[in-house]
Amino acid sequence: MGSMSIWHWLVVGVLVLLLFGKGRFSDMMGDVAKGLKSFKKGMTEEDEAAPPAPQQPAARLQQQPPVEPNPDARLQPMPEDRPKS
Repeated sequence: MGSMSIWHWLVVGVLVLLLFGKGRFSDMMGDVAKGLKSFKKGMTEEDEAAPPAPQQPAARLQQQPPVEPNPDARLQPMPEDRPKS
């Protein structure tokens, strides 16, 4: 009972045709085919595109200036909140 026989698939196929109808099912398959064609066309256009220009490497954290502490003393962390070194 675990495997599907040909009769199971035939019953499923007949039910699908009854639920969706012949016209709707063929329209749906046509839409799937159009989608596949446009996907393939997009993939080939991507392959034909010129390679992008080399980009500058991202700035490293060490190369950036250090963050200045907030000049407002009320917004500074309390001494006991600071990590012990």
